[in-house]
Amino acid sequence: MARDTVETHFTEAVAALSPGAPRDPRLPVREGTTLTGARCRELFEFQLGSRLLDIAARWLREQDEGFYTIGSAGHEGNAAVAAALRVTDPALLHYRSGAFYLTRSAMAGRLPEEGLRDVLLGLTAAAEEPIAGGRHKVFGHPRLAVIPQTSTIASHLPRAVGVAFAIERARQLGLRGAWPDDAVAVCSFGDASANHASALSALNTAGYGSYQGMALPLLFVCEDNGLGISVRTPKGWVEAARHPLLTYFAADGCDLADVHDAARSAVEHVRAHRSPALLHIETVRLMGHAGSDVELSYRTKREMTADLERDPLVATARLLVEAGLTTPDELLRRYEATREHLFKMALESSRRPRLGSAADVMEPLAPRTPRAVAEASTVAAPSREKAFAGRLPEQEGPLTLSQAINRTLADELAAHPGLLVFGEDVARKGGVYGVTRGLQKRFGGGRVFDTLLDEQSVLGLALGAGLSGLLPVPEIQYLAYLHNALDQIRGEAATLSFFSRGAFRNPMVVRVASYAYQKGFGGHFHNDNSVAALRDIPGLIVASPARPDDAASMLRTCLAAARVDGSVCVFLEPIALYNTRDLFEEGDGGWLAPYVPPARWAETHVPVGRARSYGDGRDLTIVTFGNGVRMSLRAAVRLTAEGYGCRVLDLRWLSPLPVDDLLHAAELTGKVLIADETRRAGGVSESVVAELIDGGFTGRIARVTSADSFIPLGDASRHVLLSEAEIEDAARKLLG
Repeated sequence: MARDTVETHFTEAVAALSPGAPRDPRLPVREGTTLTGARCRELFEFQLGSRLLDIAARWLREQDEGFYTIGSAGHEGNAAVAAALRVTDPALLHYRSGAFYLTRSAMAGRLPEEGLRDVLLGLTAAAEEPIAGGRHKVFGHPRLAVIPQTSTIASHLPRAVGVAFAIERARQLGLRGAWPDDAVAVCSFGDASANHASALSALNTAGYGSYQGMALPLLFVCEDNGLGISVRTPKGWVEAARHPLLTYFAADGCDLADVHDAARSAVEHVRAHRSPALLHIETVRLMGHAGSDVELSYRTKREMTADLERDPLVATARLLVEAGLTTPDELLRRYEATREHLFKMALESSRRPRLGSAADVMEPLAPRTPRAVAEASTVAAPSREKAFAGRLPEQEGPLTLSQAINRTLADELAAHPGLLVFGEDVARKGGVYGVTRGLQKRFGGGRVFDTLLDEQSVLGLALGAGLSGLLPVPEIQYLAYLHNALDQIRGEAATLSFFSRGAFRNPMVVRVASYAYQKGFGGHFHNDNSVAALRDIPGLIVASPARPDDAASMLRTCLAAARVDGSVCVFLEPIALYNTRDLFEEGDGGWLAPYVPPARWAETHVPVGRARSYGDGRDLTIVTFGNGVRMSLRAAVRLTAEGYGCRVLDLRWLSPLPVDDLLHAAELTGKVLIADETRRAGGVSESVVAELIDGGFTGRIARVTSADSFIPLGDASRHVLLSEAEIEDAARKLLG
C-alpha cells in the first residue's frame, strides 16, 4: 500500500464527513465513553504527527537520506495507551509506537516539535538524535522513561517483567529505585511476536508470579494487526492463546475512544492491584511492513482496502467532526500545514552530522573507568561481623574456590543493600554445588531467592532489576543452559548502553557454573566448554577465575564494574575446581587460599584484563585459563624437574583478553604453548594466536585444545578433553 494511497484516502474520507452539532469539549466525545472532546483533539495531533512521520520516512528513503521505514501507520491508537499512563511509568515499546512516543513527549511538557525532531533525527541516523545518537532508529528518551528497544521479536518482554519485579522489590527492601513506588511498567509487542519463545517466557513468568501472589505491576500491550510481515495471525488467536492468569482487556485499536477507555481500565487495574494484565488492541497495518515490502505478493486488494477503511486517523477525525468540535476543512488545513512543516524538519534533519568514525560509533559501547572500579571494589560493610555471625571469612583458614565465591557474595550482600542473588536452586538448596549455601538464611528471601526454571526469565529479571537501580547477580546453573537464552545477553543486555548513549544501563554479573572435568557426573549438558558465543559480544566482560583468591578478587571487580560503569559481566566458574583442595599431591592443600580481609582488598585488586603469572622460567610460556591452570602448573613442575624453565600465564579474563600481559610473557621466553580446554575451532586459543601475531610476536607458537566435539558421558570424555599429558607432550615438542 503506497503512501500516496493512504494520504489520498485520508483527504477524501475526511472531506466527506458531515459535521455534527457543536458539543462542549469538556464532555465525552461520544456517548458511553470517557474520552472528552478536548482530550480527543490533543491525541489526534499526536496521531497525525505519527502518521506524517511515516510519510516522511518513506520520502526520506526515496531521497536516499533516510534509513528506516518500519512505521506506525494503523497503530496510532496507542496514543491513548500513553495517555492512560504517567510520564514516570517505564515503557518498553515496540517499533510501531510513534503516537505513544509523541504523546509521552508532550505529557512531559516538551514542545510538539521536540518529539517529532527526535524521531526524524533517528530516521536520518543523525548523531544528535537524543537516545541512540544515530546508531539505530529506536523510541527512547531518559526524560520520558522510555527505554529503547530494537527487538522485533519481543525479546524485551522478559526485561519488562524484570522492571515490574524491581519496582516492587526495591520498595519492599526500602530502597530508592529508578521508578516511583507506585509505577506501572508497560511493554508493547505485535501479534506475531506473541508466539515467540521470549514472549511466551515473559507471559508465563508474569503469570507464575501472579499465581504465587507476587506483586508485579506490568501491562502487556499486544497490538494485533493480524500480520507478521507476510504471515497471517489466525483471527482470534491472541485472545484464545492468552495466559489465563493475566487479567485481559480488549479494544478496537482503530477507535480512539475505545482504546482510551480500555487502556485506562487496564492501567488502573495494574496500578491498584499490582498484578499483570494484557491489553489486546486490534489494529490495522497501513503501508506494509516497511518501505521495501510488496504487500500485493501476499495480500489481496480487497484486504488492503478493508484496512484502509478502518484507518484510525480517519476514525478519530470522524469523532471530532461528528461531535461538532471541528470541521473537515479545518482538519485538512491542519493536515497540510503539519505535513509541510514536518517535511521541512525532515530535510533539516537529513543535513545534520552523522557518526564520523569507528570511535564515535563505539564510544558508549563499554565505558571503562579502571581507577573508579578499583576504588569501588574495596568497599566493605561496616558491620561484617554481623553478616558472618561473628566468624569472619579471613579467620576460617584456607578456602576452596566454592567457599571463596560464597564468602565474597556474602561480603557484597552485606555492603550493598540493592544486590540480589537469584536463580534456579540458589536459595534454600544453596545451589547445585553449594556455592550460595546459607546466603538466603543470612540475608533473607527478598535478596536471595529461587526462580522458575527458565534461563530467559532469570536473565530478564536481571535485565529489569539492573535497569531499575538494583545490582542483580543471577546464576545460570550450567554453561550449556546459557545458550538457551543468549539473546538476553547479546541482543538486550549488551546493546542497551550502546543504543542509549549510556543513558540507560543494565549492570549485572551473571554467574555460570562452567566447563568440564566433573567426575562421575553429567554429560554434555553438565559439561560444556563452548564460550565463543560470549566472546564475540561487544563490550561484554567475561571472567574466568581458577584459584580461590582470584575468584574473590575478580568477583569484587566485576561487581564494582557493574556498579560504576554499568558493565555486563559473565563470571565463569570451573565446576571441577569448586571443591579442589590439592595441587601436586594429595593433602598438600595447594589449591586452597586464605580469604583476604578488606584492609588488603586494594593491594590484591585484579583489574579487568590483567593476567596472572606463575614461575620465572625463560624457556617456555604456557598460556591457559580455568581448569588448564591446574593442569599446566602440574605439567610445568615435571618439565622443570627435567631442566626446562617454564612459566604459566593464567589469562583470567577471556574478554577483554589481557593482551599486554600475554605479549610480555611471550617475549620473555620466545616460545608459547596455549593450553585451551575449549574447542579447537572457535575456542579461546584462536584469539590468543591472533593477538600474538598482531602484537608482533615472532617466536614459536603451538596450541593444544579439546576436540571439536560435544562432551560425552563418563570416561569417554577423556578422549575429547584436553589433558595434562597432552600439555606436557606438546611442551616437549616445542622445547625441541
